[in-house]
Formats: sequence, C-alpha cells, structure tokens
Amino acid sequence: MRWEQRTEVLLAVASLAFLAAYALRVLASGLPQPALDLCLAVTLAAWALFAVDYAVRWRLSGQRLRFVRTHVLDTVVLLLPLLRPLRVVKVYEAVQRRHGRPRLALHARVIAYSGLSTLLLGFSGALAVYQQERGAPGTTMRTFGDAVWWTCATLTTVGYGDVTPVTPLGRVIAVGVMMIGMALLAAVTGTFASWLLQVFAREDDERPSGS
Repeated sequence: MRWEQRTEVLLAVASLAFLAAYALRVLASGLPQPALDLCLAVTLAAWALFAVDYAVRWRLSGQRLRFVRTHVLDTVVLLLPLLRPLRVVKVYEAVQRRHGRPRLALHARVIAYSGLSTLLLGFSGALAVYQQERGAPGTTMRTFGDAVWWTCATLTTVGYGDVTPVTPLGRVIAVGVMMIGMALLAAVTGTFASWLLQVFAREDDERPSGS
C-alpha cells in the first residue's frame, strides 16, 4: 500500500504522457523523424515504468500466481498500453487521501469515474482504430473526426453503421469498445437507479404516518 501511495500520481502522469505521445504519433505523422522517435521513446519509457510497477507490486505481495488472478485489470492494462490512462481516474482519490479531505459520495464517484473513463477510453479507442483504418482499402474512416464519430456511436451502443472498421485489427478494437461501452452504460444506469431508490426510500421514511 505504501508503494502504491507513493507511485500513484507518478504513474498517472506517465499514463497521460503515454497517451499524448501516442496521439502525436498517430495524428501528427508529418512531424520530423526526431520528434516521432522522441514520442516513441516516451511511450516505451512509460510502458517500462508500468512494467516495473507491476513487478514490484507482484514481488511485495508474495502471492505469485494468485496476484495475477486477483489483479486482472492491472494485468490487462500492462498488456494493452492504451488502457493505461485509466490510472488517471485514481488521481482524485490519491490527492483527497493525502489532504485528508472527504471524498465524493459513492454514487457520485461511480458516475464521475465512469464519465472520465468513457472520455479516456473513447479517445484512446478512436486513436487505435484510426491508426488501423486510415488508408485501408474500402475504409469509411478517412479522418480522425470519422473515428471519433464512430467511437461515440459505438460507446453509446447506438451504432449508426455509416462508419465501420474494415481491417481485422480494427474490428477487434471495435469489439473491445462495444464491451466497454455496454459495461460503462450499465454501471451509470445501475448507479443512477440505485440513487433514485435511496431518495424515494428516504422520502417515504420521512413522510408522516397516515399521510
């Protein structure tokens, strides 16, 4: 726990640096080669930092294989670099704990974290699918704006179908975005419904008997 508290903010900054460097490599491919090499170095350095963090926490836990089974998200994040910006979601909790301030209510935290996760994953998904689809034969995703539109339609489970991935890897990314969209939508909807039930139950408890 001490290791996680000391490295939480650093890893969050590394996550943002990774996302920014990856975005530059995808969206600003016309940059000079030294600048592109620097972006690649930043992404690899951030990846190495996360690998070191995972290895240290695995070593300190003393759980061996059980650590991998009980930290599935951390393992997936290590294997899929574009999910690493999700660590930014933990920054609020880390800052609040260090300053001894009260945290948001549970329902507010779930909705806030789901919203932030949707933005981060949506942007990452748009970058990943655009990198695969641009220039592909028969693609309908000719600009990054098309990729953002497709991501929004997919995350919200609307799926207009006017822009669709045509490459095998692009479709694999699409499946992941669909699953994430359904999970986040279910989390927000369930949390909001639970909050409404608590509000109505509190109103019933406060209502005078016989009314």
